[in-house]
Amino acid sequence: MRFKPQFLAVALAAAFSAPAFGQGTLVKIDGSSTVYPVTEAVAEEFQKAEKNAIKVTVGISGTGGGFKKFCRGETDISGASRPILKSEMEQCAKEGITYYELPVAFDALTVVVNPRNTFLDKGITVEQLKRMWEPSAQGKITKWNQIDPSWPDAPIKLFGAGADSGTFDYFTEAIVGKVKSSRGDFTASEDDNVLVQGVQRDANAIGYFGYAYYAENQAKLKAVPIIEKAGKPGVSPSMNTVLDGSYQPLARPIFIYVNAKSLDRPEVKKFVEYYMTHGSKLAREVKYVPLPEKAYVMNKEHLAKGKKGTVFGGVAEVGVKIDDLLAREAKL
Repeated sequence: MRFKPQFLAVALAAAFSAPAFGQGTLVKIDGSSTVYPVTEAVAEEFQKAEKNAIKVTVGISGTGGGFKKFCRGETDISGASRPILKSEMEQCAKEGITYYELPVAFDALTVVVNPRNTFLDKGITVEQLKRMWEPSAQGKITKWNQIDPSWPDAPIKLFGAGADSGTFDYFTEAIVGKVKSSRGDFTASEDDNVLVQGVQRDANAIGYFGYAYYAENQAKLKAVPIIEKAGKPGVSPSMNTVLDGSYQPLARPIFIYVNAKSLDRPEVKKFVEYYMTHGSKLAREVKYVPLPEKAYVMNKEHLAKGKKGTVFGGVAEVGVKIDDLLAREAKL
C-alpha cells in the first residue's frame, strides 16, 4: 500500500520549503489530513508521469486551516473532509476567490480503540458517543462505567481531531448535534498519526479519524461498530457499508476545492484533470471508497462549463449518501 505515515512529515517539509506561490511550475495544495492520502497518491503518480517537470506540494493544516490559506489566495487547491462553511465562503468572496467544489471519494470516519478493549466489540451507540464527547461531559464523564455500568471502572482516554480539522467539524455535528460542540479535555491533533499512536499505547483509549489511517494501522487498532440507534446491530466501517448506506452517521464525502484563477495555469489544469481521471483508482488504493465513474465525469463537466460554487450552502451536513451527493452535484 502506497500511503505511509512518514509521507506526512515529508509533505509538510516540502510545503514549507517550496518556492513562493505562483513561481515556476508549482501546484500548492493544503488542507485536510483525511483527504491527504488520496491527494498525495495522485500527486506522486502525476509527478512521475510529468517526469518531475511539475512540482506538487501537499500540506496538512486541516480542513479549516487549509481554507484559511485558500481564501487568502495562498494555495491552488484545498482538501476538505466536509463542505466549505458559510464563514469560509464569505472570506473567499471578500478576497475575490472563486472555486470549484469537486467530490473525490467517500470516507468512513472511524471510531477506534486499543486492541485490548473487548467490551466494545459489539459496538457503541451514537447516544453513548454523544454522552462521552458533548461539552457538558468535560471534567465529569471520566470513566467508562459512567457511560455504561457494565463497562470497566477505568479512565477514558480521549483522542480526537483538532479544532481546525474538518473531521472535528463533521464528528461533532454527527455525534453531538452541533458543529464544533465538544468537550475540550482530550488529546487533539490535526495529524492523525499522533492520534493513532495515542490509542495504540493506551488500553483505555478511544479516538476517531479517517478510515485510511485505521486501515494502515489495523494491527495496532480496533474499529468500533457504530450503532445508529439503540436496538440496531452495530455496523463496522468498510467499503461495502459506505456503498450500501448502512454506515451512518459517519460516512461522508471528501472534496478538493480548486481556485478558479489557478486553473488558468497549465500545470494546475493538468494536475486537476489527472486527479479526475485517476483519482478513483488511487482512492481505492489508499482504502477510501471511490465515487461512481459518472461523478468524476460530472466534475470534469463542471470544470469545462465553469460551474463554480458549492451545493451545500455553507453547512457541514451529516448523512449525505453517494446517490444524494450525485443528485445535488448534477443540479449545480
